[in-house]
Amino acid sequence: MRVESLQPGEVFVFGSNAQGAHAGGAARFAHERFGAVWGQAEGLQGQSYAIDTMSGLGVLEEQAGRFVEFARAHPELRFLVTEVGCGIAGYAPEQVAGFFRGAAENVVLPESFVRVLQGE
Repeated sequence: MRVESLQPGEVFVFGSNAQGAHAGGAARFAHERFGAVWGQAEGLQGQSYAIDTMSGLGVLEEQAGRFVEFARAHPELRFLVTEVGCGIAGYAPEQVAGFFRGAAENVVLPESFVRVLQGE
């Protein structure tokens, strides 16, 4: 799934870094198109939601957990998750997908994450 535009109520979920410097990859796309705020490393911003993927797997797991809870608390929104952590951060879907286990129905995971979770 490649996200080019969003409908009202849809949120683009992308990987960020600890500085919130959205200079490359999906982060740059989120900054240019969906309201990601330069300097904000985590959380909802415009029609996007940032997760720090560049500060280690522990931080990524912690922030993905907070995202899953946030999404559960906001059933009125539909979250389109990119392959967070699998681009510039260099992780494999097998390392990251489990952090999104148990996400609510309003969270659309990338196919690579779905395959990993279904194969467990």
